[in-house]
Amino acid sequence: MPVLKADEVAVAMIDHAVGFANLFRSHDLAEHVNNTVALAKTVLVYDLPLVVTNGADTDPSGPLFGQLKQVLGDREVVVRKGNFDAFATERFAEALAATGRRKLLLSGLMTEGCVLQTAMSGLERGYDVHVVVDAVAGETREIHNAAVQRLVQAGAVPVTWLSVASELQGSYENLATVEGFLGLMAEHSRTLGMYLQQYSALRPGGPAAA
Repeated sequence: MPVLKADEVAVAMIDHAVGFANLFRSHDLAEHVNNTVALAKTVLVYDLPLVVTNGADTDPSGPLFGQLKQVLGDREVVVRKGNFDAFATERFAEALAATGRRKLLLSGLMTEGCVLQTAMSGLERGYDVHVVVDAVAGETREIHNAAVQRLVQAGAVPVTWLSVASELQGSYENLATVEGFLGLMAEHSRTLGMYLQQYSALRPGGPAAA
């Protein structure tokens, strides 16, 4: 598959709702929220078209994660009425079509439910679907893995939020977005965040030289 480029990609975030936090066990909750927020911030750094969808706030699944809502601000959330395939909601399908992008990044809950069915529908509609596997989660690790495997066999591409950000950045010489990219690593990647602290300490004038 070719490298992802910011002018070719659209993102859809599906049902990152507080109620599902009680249901999935395939991933640590804090890790899932961290990765979801990191993906949302990646959208902002690289100015990607984004469609967010969820049920009504009064549904059993409840509203979006508070941490995610804080990043998204007043961005529209397309409200669905119970359908698992988000494309079955006309507003969602229209909003994605309006982006003009055919490379689609998907995140959401649950892997085996709404993510799977939306991704399969996206493939049928001719989208080049990439599933951000560390920003989706399922009831168990086995169930999550089985759903991802099915999607890969159907033609979807598994990616992670950091691999997406790295592909979009491409080089530290892309100065317009490099500060945002470094911020993503510092705030949301535990290992690379430590690496950046070390690098900063070793630079002339950094903490190590004080």
